[in-house]
Amino acid sequence: MREPRLLLVDDDRELCELLRDYLEPLGYDVQAVHTGPDGVARATSEEWHAVILDVMLPGMDGFEVLKGIRKASMVPVLMLTSRGDEMDRIVGLEVGADDYLPKTFSMRELLARLRAVTRRATMHTAQPGGTAQDDEVQPEVVVGPLRVNPNNRVALLADKPLSLTPVEFDILHSLARARGRVKTREQLLDEIRDREWEVFDRSVDVHIAALRKKLGDDARQPRFIRTLRSAGYMLVDPESP
Repeated sequence: MREPRLLLVDDDRELCELLRDYLEPLGYDVQAVHTGPDGVARATSEEWHAVILDVMLPGMDGFEVLKGIRKASMVPVLMLTSRGDEMDRIVGLEVGADDYLPKTFSMRELLARLRAVTRRATMHTAQPGGTAQDDEVQPEVVVGPLRVNPNNRVALLADKPLSLTPVEFDILHSLARARGRVKTREQLLDEIRDREWEVFDRSVDVHIAALRKKLGDDARQPRFIRTLRSAGYMLVDPESP
């Protein structure tokens, strides 16, 4: 089995060396580039298990790099910021980041987040078009024109596939299984994140907004995902009376 390939996109060369020294003994093949344009080029021209992407980069900031990556690839992206500002995290998640860490992270926390995003991505791409083992098969969930199959991790709207990140798929599957019932933000966080690491609540709101856009939903008059103030979210069948 080949080593998981990890791309670092960060102009802090010392940090890149520290990450390489920490991760390579754990079995990762770590490569690094130090500008935004180089990050887009390497991330989209080769196969990677994950990308660790800094926000502040020369030539192109991390958000623009992520937009470039997402045009060609759904590789898991873990974003880093030296500022730790919540708005940066929200923007990063809106653009398509899988997770976010301030640069005050510990190596253990980074490793846990990295393993979490790559685990979800592995589940997302395993056995494309196929199914899990018989004792692991889960039923497809159908909500009106929406079909969510957890075995091959494919979601279809009116028989057309939706392009979802692993986190978006997990949220949609959770809501679909609970169709007609409210799921709180805390319940959704528990299902999509490792519980031992703190996650800010707004991340769920950002992923819900992305899902609504892909479902063609309008938050003011939602067909699929309803917001229940101070409670959470609920998926409904738009074809039901």
